[in-house]
Amino acid sequence: MLSLVVPIYNEAENVENLLNNIHKNINIPMEILFIYDMDWDNTLPVIKSISKNYNSEIKLIKNKYSKGVLNAIKTGFEEAKNKAILVIMADLSDDLSIVNGMYDMISNQGYDIVCGSRYARGGKQIGGPIIKKTISKLAGLSLHFLTGIPTHDITNSFKMYNKDFLKRINIESTGGFEIGMEITVKAFVMGAKIGEIPSVWTDRVKGKSRFKLLKWLPKYLKWYFYAFKKFF
Repeated sequence: MLSLVVPIYNEAENVENLLNNIHKNINIPMEILFIYDMDWDNTLPVIKSISKNYNSEIKLIKNKYSKGVLNAIKTGFEEAKNKAILVIMADLSDDLSIVNGMYDMISNQGYDIVCGSRYARGGKQIGGPIIKKTISKLAGLSLHFLTGIPTHDITNSFKMYNKDFLKRINIESTGGFEIGMEITVKAFVMGAKIGEIPSVWTDRVKGKSRFKLLKWLPKYLKWYFYAFKKFF
């Protein structure tokens, strides 16, 4: 089975479309863990009212730690009960058509991490701030070619993990979405098996992004340079 970890923050406008998209594209038995910070989050009543329409196990789990996407993801990792764990965003940006292939790589081919990649051949990014896109692409491609890390898209949060491998990682991130980068570069330094599948990322149409480029950039840089530890 598969565990989907979905951090949410006022995604009432998107969550029904998200659930429809999940069940349209993923044919694996799964649990869906919606991780929220506040009891007044407007996503919660929507999920409660529509969850009976789906045959997956849908859970609402309150963030165990201080609020924020980093701690929501950490909570999801701890609460997930299945071998394969996929982090997705609730804003419909992730390419769920590749999830079955990602799962096969985790469950049948022995991968520890499988990355959805906007910058591999066949991948694409539609929309989004140009500065964020440029920095992300530069980081992903340069790290791939300089170190040989087997993904072109190190900053993408859309990654599937083997839970047994995750237990070996001491998460040190303190910002937000850089947690996925931290885990991947640590996996690379450890010699873990990392793969990628080209994916199409689409910028959100409804709601507000919680990505804080200037605040989190130094934290991404920390993990960018960490990857070079493999050679020292």
